[in-house]
Amino acid sequence: MFPETSSSFTIIYSCFVCPRCILSDMLQLSGMIINHPLLSLRTGTQVGVVETPIINPNNLKIEGFFCREDSSKRELILVSQDIRDVLPQGVVVNDQDVLTEPEELVRMKDVLAANFELIGKHVETTDKTKLGKVSDYAVETGSMYVQKMYVTQSIFKNFSGGNLGIDRTQIVEITDKKIVVQDLRQKVHAHAGVVPA
Repeated sequence: MFPETSSSFTIIYSCFVCPRCILSDMLQLSGMIINHPLLSLRTGTQVGVVETPIINPNNLKIEGFFCREDSSKRELILVSQDIRDVLPQGVVVNDQDVLTEPEELVRMKDVLAANFELIGKHVETTDKTKLGKVSDYAVETGSMYVQKMYVTQSIFKNFSGGNLGIDRTQIVEITDKKIVVQDLRQKVHAHAGVVPA
């Protein structure tokens, strides 16, 4: 059972969420999904832990997650389409039988082989300006596409110490070692040049 939250999760979710409901579109930071409990809608209990995202480097879609099953301690895959919801308590699925052995997911073979990791990836602009490393990202839970990346910049480049937010529409190229984005300064100058008469 979920500590402190099992009964509230079961009651609230069963009252307000129809089994046929589609996961609503909303942005969630990766930390709201990764290393969070995997919850069974059928039993109202934790059945595993969501561990590692499986990201398609061609389109930055999270195809699924490696999960640790509580009962067997096996590392299995949760395909994104089987996610019913993402709550503060954890990731909701119908039941633990949606977890699959990696060998059975033939269509995900290439993505699994790529072993693409977004966190820690170097980011630079088309003019070779180094922006920093990806420290987090936001996912649209309805489609499981990464919509925004947050890049931690060097203290020498960013005295405020904050992160730089980059939208997926600004991405030009993704390689094994880096992500190339549009020159952010050009965008700023373009907007700055439009002054009302």
